[in-house]
Amino acid sequence: MSDSQTLKLVPLNDVHIAAGGKMVPFAGFNMPVQYSGLMPEHHAVRNNVGMFDVSHMGEFRLKGPGVLDLLQRVTSNDVSKLTDGKVQYSCLPNDTGGIVDDLLVYRFNENEYYLVVNAGNIDKDWVWISKHNTGGVEMLNMSDGMSLLAVQGPNAIKVLQKLTDVNLSEMEYYTFKTGMMAGKDHTIISNTGYTGAGGFEIYMMNEDAEHFWNTILEAGKEFGIIACGLGARDTLRLEKGFCLYGHDIDDETSPIEAGLGWITKFEKEFTNSAYHKAIKENKPSKKLVGFDLIERGIPRQYYKITDGKGNEIGEVTSGTQSPSLNKAIGMGYVKSEYSKPGTEIFIEIRGKELKAEVVKLPFL
Repeated sequence: MSDSQTLKLVPLNDVHIAAGGKMVPFAGFNMPVQYSGLMPEHHAVRNNVGMFDVSHMGEFRLKGPGVLDLLQRVTSNDVSKLTDGKVQYSCLPNDTGGIVDDLLVYRFNENEYYLVVNAGNIDKDWVWISKHNTGGVEMLNMSDGMSLLAVQGPNAIKVLQKLTDVNLSEMEYYTFKTGMMAGKDHTIISNTGYTGAGGFEIYMMNEDAEHFWNTILEAGKEFGIIACGLGARDTLRLEKGFCLYGHDIDDETSPIEAGLGWITKFEKEFTNSAYHKAIKENKPSKKLVGFDLIERGIPRQYYKITDGKGNEIGEVTSGTQSPSLNKAIGMGYVKSEYSKPGTEIFIEIRGKELKAEVVKLPFL
């Protein structure tokens, strides 16, 4: 980022600094990467409960009689399957065979939906959807006015149930309700999250963010809740094999190649759908796979994947030392003939080809 570009600040920026959060630039925002440390934060979420500030994410509201038609055309998943209070994971295919972004689609009613998009893609997504909005759908970019807290982990429900009359145990995964929480009405309570540890995401107006942050931390004291940064969020999602935009999916990868065929529905037409359908029918030439590193090292994005004889067969997109499994894991694209679980591959790290094995996702 050049000196002329200043980092955006989330409403809780000063709260994170005061709490000892280590702040780093992320997707144009000043964000906490960790507080007490990646390992304790990761384990807290996987085994207990932790809270992330993910207010850098973008939120769009789309309203009007043509909203379903617009969403069906710009997203890969089948939005017509949604009913009120349901959430859907999807992506925005581009014109050139790749993905503009991955996103969540929330259905409030037949004429009103919310889209939750990645922080680094807010402007790009807005322009893209606006370009396809030929039916006069009312669009409102709420990103700068909304905050989002992710309370994740098996004990998240115990913490949050103290603060709301909404019966959280009755809420299914990928559903949401609007109700009272922490004394604030019209709060969006969503049974979603990108950690694979269970939990909820809470949407609020910026002016209420500090109240929610403090109230949830207080309610979670008896359960040992801790504040968590984006570092743990990354290791948690990778253990579950969840794609991260800019790493495992981007403007040049097809959702079919990325193993996202389950959110790519060809019963309808969407942007460039014929291209992706052809890839599915003809089998993709490359596939996103998970792998365990057998030899000592840490795989990182852009590291070459080889066949052990110096021939490049792919590239690492995400990698880490897994805190839960205590071993090095990663994801990357390989030529399809090397994608079967059990296949031996090699990761080039500091000039050495280190042995790895393709494994079935998720890792955990």
